[in-house]
Amino acid sequence: MRILAVDSSGLVASVAIVEDDNLIAEYTVNYKKTHSQTLLPMLDEIVKMTEADLKDVDAIAVAKGPGSFTGLRIGAATVKGLSFALDKPVIGVPTVEGLAMNLYDSKALICPIMDARRNQVYTGLYRFQDHTLQVVKDQLPIAVDELIDTLNLLGEEVVFLGDGVPVYESIIKEKIKVPYSFAPAHVNKQRAAAIAVRGMEYFKSGIYENGDDFAPEYLRVSQAERERAAKQSTLL
Repeated sequence: MRILAVDSSGLVASVAIVEDDNLIAEYTVNYKKTHSQTLLPMLDEIVKMTEADLKDVDAIAVAKGPGSFTGLRIGAATVKGLSFALDKPVIGVPTVEGLAMNLYDSKALICPIMDARRNQVYTGLYRFQDHTLQVVKDQLPIAVDELIDTLNLLGEEVVFLGDGVPVYESIIKEKIKVPYSFAPAHVNKQRAAAIAVRGMEYFKSGIYENGDDFAPEYLRVSQAERERAAKQSTLL
């Protein structure tokens, strides 16, 4: 089975091709460029380097959210276009699950955190059991203090990863009461290969959709939508 994967849910832009248990190619960039500038050139580069024919992929996996509203929309538009051109289904993978897949077979509770602004994070709780990722708490937006309280109550060792770590590291160190660690650089951000592997599991379970039907999962409204609603409420 060959999966093309895309992750543009955060600061990182990443594309990958995975075939069964082999990572054929992955191109990941964490730099100050918009994903609209990077995704398609990155995809073109790995296709050239591997002499791949995208018509041979079985499906296209994408980080479906939560994350950056702009990044998610760019990723969605990219995979919907590819799905139409290649006539391939789309596998939407929850962003936070993709992050958790980076820490395969970790013995600790896995807690990815993405900065959601206003002292909130997008997060979820995961563990590996029998070499398979298990969802302990599904992804959601939550206040950092509330997340730390939840982890303290669970009483388990926990490992953090994601772009929320540098933002909230000092708060975590101050308030966490259970054993904890922070994932190292090579596995602490989004990777399309992880989305591909998790997507493959979904695909084998029959969880995928037509590209026309795919939509990102934002988990909450955008700042622009909140501001518009606030303005409308003042006019009433």
